[in-house]
Amino acid sequence: MRINTNSILNIMDLLFSFLIELISSFYMRFRLTLRNVSFEKNVHFFGLTIIKKHSKGTISIAKDCVFRSLPSSNLIGINRPCILSVLTESATLKIGEGCGFSGTVIGCFNKIIIGKNVRCGANTLITDSDWHLDDFRSALSKPIIIGDNVWLGVNVTVMKGVTIGNNTIIGAGSIVTKNIPANVIAGGNPCKVIKEIISNQPSF
Repeated sequence: MRINTNSILNIMDLLFSFLIELISSFYMRFRLTLRNVSFEKNVHFFGLTIIKKHSKGTISIAKDCVFRSLPSSNLIGINRPCILSVLTESATLKIGEGCGFSGTVIGCFNKIIIGKNVRCGANTLITDSDWHLDDFRSALSKPIIIGDNVWLGVNVTVMKGVTIGNNTIIGAGSIVTKNIPANVIAGGNPCKVIKEIISNQPSF
């Protein structure tokens, strides 16, 4: 009887992934509780997400969200862990239900609202500030709003003051510096609308 080593390895990989998710999620829920982060049921972690939170800042994570920080947890390749930073006392980061993040960095100095079922591809960056607030060249932070069912492709950067409408897809490698309407495919640097998504077809 010939042993199918590929099948055995696949099963071992699944078991390893399950154990990593189980341990990571248990530890991360403990850390979120200690940091006074609000989270609902079925929030899952593959590897450890870095949390930086001002004691008076606010982070809320709705149910069924997934954070992938291990390189092996997304086959397109993750080059860093997920990082959630809320860095001022008035900052608010709100994440809607069913969102997925892969090596995603979110830097919040003002307000970032992420809707339901948002897909953030590998190594995405969302930041509402220029950072380095002690530098006179750094302008004021501005809120970011990302609508429901938005898909950010791999290596997308969303800059301060941007609103992205529902059901929109942002192509890989794009830098979003201005508002993007709902139900479109957009891409480039700077990101611009490429075409509309026909309403009777799924966006992804």
